[in-house]
Amino acid sequence: MANRLDENNFRALLKALNVPAKLDWAFLYQAYCDAKTSSEGFAEQNNILARMAVNDVTLTLYLVNEHYFYLLSHPEQKEADLVHDEGYEQLLLSISLDKYYTNEHFAYRNAAFSNRFQPEISTISLYLNFVLGMLSRYHQGEPHVTLIVDILQKGFSMAQCIVALLTGGFETEAFSTWRTLHENECILLTLVRYGQPVIQEYLKHLRYAVAFRGGLSSKEETDKVFENIKREMRAHDLKSKDMKRFIEYGWLYGIPDVEKMEGFKLNFRDGVERAANLREYAKIYEMSSEIAHSSPLLIYSRKDYFYQVTVLNLYESFFRLEKVFSSLYLSTVSAEEQASYRRMQGLYRGELFACFSLAKRRFSERNEQAPKKEAVEAKENPTDSKD
Repeated sequence: MANRLDENNFRALLKALNVPAKLDWAFLYQAYCDAKTSSEGFAEQNNILARMAVNDVTLTLYLVNEHYFYLLSHPEQKEADLVHDEGYEQLLLSISLDKYYTNEHFAYRNAAFSNRFQPEISTISLYLNFVLGMLSRYHQGEPHVTLIVDILQKGFSMAQCIVALLTGGFETEAFSTWRTLHENECILLTLVRYGQPVIQEYLKHLRYAVAFRGGLSSKEETDKVFENIKREMRAHDLKSKDMKRFIEYGWLYGIPDVEKMEGFKLNFRDGVERAANLREYAKIYEMSSEIAHSSPLLIYSRKDYFYQVTVLNLYESFFRLEKVFSSLYLSTVSAEEQASYRRMQGLYRGELFACFSLAKRRFSERNEQAPKKEAVEAKENPTDSKD
């Protein structure tokens, strides 16, 4: 008989998982025991299943969530009746075990170029977890006082999302997510570089965006905001068709002499990206945009290429974000915490840069080999040029 939790330990597990006390825990324990018995029967009949130990925590989560969902979706039925219905328990076991084995052991997995244990993934993951943990200690969600922290938190969260996509074999999806991360970092760097006057403009345009989406509390308030928008647009010689663009990017007018900036336009690539001094990313941003908009490049992409290009750009964005975070963090914590962070930097920054250097070398080697490979393929498969 497979090992199973006794009822006391099972109840302790339910408590640790924050399972609502209003559910019938005795029934859930009986369902868990019966599920374990069923899994033993499956193992006797299937050599593959026999080699798979059942994870008690995961199995319990499936059982609890299926039971709770059934109660929510069938409000006309009472739990007190269901727990005595053998047919219901069999349904619960069938669904929970089916999902457990299919999703946990036999799930379809995309072929991936990396995994979470490889240093180029595990090192940046460690750093992201630390930074996000530290940011969680800061007050958030009030733009007028927490804007920089909020943007940092979102940026590092997107970086964490990109790592998860890469290890899941979703290279193009990771690359398109980097596009949003790049927009985030460009806004952050612009706000940090130019300070309060531009931050106040950005906050004002946040309110404009809320009004544009109909999110203000009254028509009078909305009308007043639109009067301000139209007045400012006239001051910059903008037309009605430019309103959405002005709402999204008009905060850039807060930058001194921005309209004299070479190539400046009221958009991301010629506005925000230029102001952030990251215009050299315009071409890679454009390619990422094609992926995000489901062009043929998305459907017929080379997975290895997009893995490598995403890793490179992820690291570069991370280094820029971490520089801003480090400045903020070290200026707001105790000397002891400063020393602790600097120790971590000393330990892992070197490894981060080593991972980045290796990724750059691999990408360079791949680009050098690609033309040779294409030339060989062309020679082996000549195209008939006759009409």
